[in-house]
Parts: sequence; C-alpha cells; structure tokens
Amino acid sequence: MKGVVTAIRGSVVDVRFDHKAPPIGSQLDFLNDGLGQVTGFVHSHVGESAVRTIAVDSTRGLRLGCQAVSTGEPMSIPVGKQLLGRVVDLKGNPLDGGEVIETERQFPLHRAPPPPSQRRGSGEIYPTGIKIIDLFSPFTFGGRVAVFGGAGVGKTVVLTEFIHNAVEGHKGVAVFAGIGERSREGLELWEELRSRGFMDRTVMVFGQMKEPPGARFLVGLSAVSVAEYFRDIEKKDVMFVVDNIYRHVQAGMEVSGLLGRMPSRVGYQPTLAADIASLEERVTATLSGGMVSIQAVYVPADDYSDPAITHTFWHMDSAVVLSRDVAAEGLYPSVDPLRSSSKALDPLIVGQRHYDVAQEALGALGRYDELRDLISMLGMDELSAEDQVVVNRARRLRNFLTQPFFVAESFTGMEGRRVNIEKTLDGVEAILNGECDGLPEDRLFMIGELEEAGTS
Repeated sequence: MKGVVTAIRGSVVDVRFDHKAPPIGSQLDFLNDGLGQVTGFVHSHVGESAVRTIAVDSTRGLRLGCQAVSTGEPMSIPVGKQLLGRVVDLKGNPLDGGEVIETERQFPLHRAPPPPSQRRGSGEIYPTGIKIIDLFSPFTFGGRVAVFGGAGVGKTVVLTEFIHNAVEGHKGVAVFAGIGERSREGLELWEELRSRGFMDRTVMVFGQMKEPPGARFLVGLSAVSVAEYFRDIEKKDVMFVVDNIYRHVQAGMEVSGLLGRMPSRVGYQPTLAADIASLEERVTATLSGGMVSIQAVYVPADDYSDPAITHTFWHMDSAVVLSRDVAAEGLYPSVDPLRSSSKALDPLIVGQRHYDVAQEALGALGRYDELRDLISMLGMDELSAEDQVVVNRARRLRNFLTQPFFVAESFTGMEGRRVNIEKTLDGVEAILNGECDGLPEDRLFMIGELEEAGTS
C-alpha cells in the first residue's frame, strides 16, 4: 500500500492512501529523498483512506507529498538468542557498534497480555541481597516491583545493584529497558555488566532522551516483546528491568499533545491508565516461564499523589520508596521503610518469624520518627526511660540497614556486601533484643552481616 504525506506536526504525520488504508498499528516507511529512513506506525484512521501516524524517527527533512509505504504488518522487533549480549533500539537496530542482527522471528510491539488461564501467581520469595529491601519490601518470583524516588536519591544505583546481585545467581535472561535514559547511564550499566561477565545473558533495549516521543513511548513495549520471547518460546526465567517507567508516561503525554487531545489531570494524557496498563499487564509469569520485574519510577517534585505515580502503584506487588530526607542523613540505600510496602510481607508467604521481626522493626522506627521533633527541641534526657531505649535501638537499626553496594565500590572505596535474608533477620532481631546496646552506633554503619560489627 502506498500513500502520500498530507500533514506534519512534529512526530505526528498524516498520510492519505489511494484506496484502503492499512490497519491501526501497521508500520509505515516514509521515502525521505535520501535524508534517512523515517519509520512510523498507524495510530488512528482519519476518514476512509487517511491515517494519522506517529513517527519513531526524527521527521526533520520530511516534506508534504513524500511517499509512504506500508505492507499492513504491525511494527515488530527481531527476537531470538542473537540479541543476547547486544544493545539495540526499539526496532532491533544495534546501538553497540556491532553487526546487524538477523533472526528468524519477529514479535509485534503491541501484543495482548497472556490470558488468566496461562498466568502463574506470585510464588516464592526472591532474595535481593539488600538488607532493608529483603526485610521490609520482599520481592517474589513473578512479581512487579517499583522503586519510587525523586531526582538524585539513588534509583538507578539501586536498580544496578539489583541487576548485579540477581544476574550473578540468575539462571535465566535479563532484559533491560532504558526509557528516556541518559546515554551516560546506559554506558555505565553496559560497562558494569560487561566487566562482571553478565552481558552475555542480557539484552539492553534503549530509547534515549534525544529520541522523538514516539520512540520513547514504544521502547518499553519493544523490550517487553523481547522478554516475552525468552519467557514463552525459550521457556526461560526472565528478569525484566525498566529505567524509568515515568519516562514512558511522559512520552505518552507528549504524543497525546501532538495528537491534539484535551489533557486530563495535571496535564497528563486522558489515556494515562491505559498507557501504563498496556505495558504492565504484559509483565507477568506464565506457565511457560517466570518473570520478575523491577522498575524505577521518578516521582515529580517528590509528590506521591501525582496521577502517574498513583496509577503505577496499582500494578505493583512491592513498592520501595526512596526518601530525600534519608539520603540527606547519609543513609544508603535511602529507603524509607515506613512508606515502602509489599504484598509478600505476609506470614503465609515470608513466614511468621520474618513477619514478626519486620513489624517490630517498623514499630521501633515509627516511634523514633514520632519523637524526632521532641528530641531536636528538648534532647534525649527529656524522654522516658522506655522511649530512650527504643530510640537508641532504632538508631542502631537504621545504621545496620545501610549497606555498601558492589556497583558503588569505585565511589565509596568500600567492598560491596550481599546479605541473605536469614542473616538480616538475625541481625535485626539481635538489635531489637538489646544485644547491641553496648556497641557504638557507627560500628553498625555500612556493614553486611552483624558479625562484622564485632562485640561490645
């Protein structure tokens, strides 16, 4: 099918066909007079023979009257084992300077989520090796996890550490979706995975900040299609990592504006809930293979009531909230345990001991948080003897839950630590029981297991 460009508004291009128009979702290639290939996809029909398309390449140089060609096939990405170890864009073109990738299969970017009969519920606990997360926001196989935080609180560092710890003991495949990422961050992650020998089991799909909004909006869907291939065809367990899901929403908002839609709350697109669901509902474990997903979510202006954040919360099994106040105190990872949550923190899933220890720890940290203003005004001496004990143990607990990361060794000069859940519970239990009351607080700061602090 051949058509002619009739209107260009940024990344939105109208095309008129002589006869029947291609279906929604079809790929179009614009013949751009030697200025480089421009690809788009049909977003909607405008009359019987005209379509409105969204370009995923720059439309600079594209002119009215340019020819557009479509086979009627949906926009797809090549999928196969050949992608392992590679960095590609949403169309499967290499970004790592390597050879062009040729595969036998292609998966459409837009695919229906698996039916309920094929889904597998969240199962056993997935240990991350990060103490504060394993204690308060445990992950499960088949679950979706969000790392919420504003700018500069360490979302990417937590994600990278998770990838490091998970891939080291992970027998499957990792798929990383970089949505609206800085090229510097992508390069650092690629170098980290390559230096540790993990890149041969990883696929990285990037839509960088410089890309048009159409490309940034589709890159998450493209990465999910790659993950689905390894889950459904290769029948492997897949670790799906997204940085940053808010950029997916942001790109959708830009596309919506270019399409002339009336904005909804706080300027977001009226299709906000559907745009998030189109990605999240496909991220699930099935009878064919498992999938665990961790996703960074930027929180604009640290406002957790923002519509994009509340809509994302709905899809998550665990939420790790990073706090600017915690980061300002020099406590890393800067997780706020009082605002983080997990559906897996249930005696039937984590066990009675884990649940009891976590609840007691939350009680101590919550009481300390209530007393902080009073302490800053009047001092510790004005507290009751019982509250003084609680505060002292809560402060030691906060220090113990800090942890040096492997991916931050070059910045901190401290060797990374990975702690299993049982050792974490042992340490927290000892602190809450008063076994560390005689230890200086700084001995518990930035260590792994409690044994590293020595004895009082």
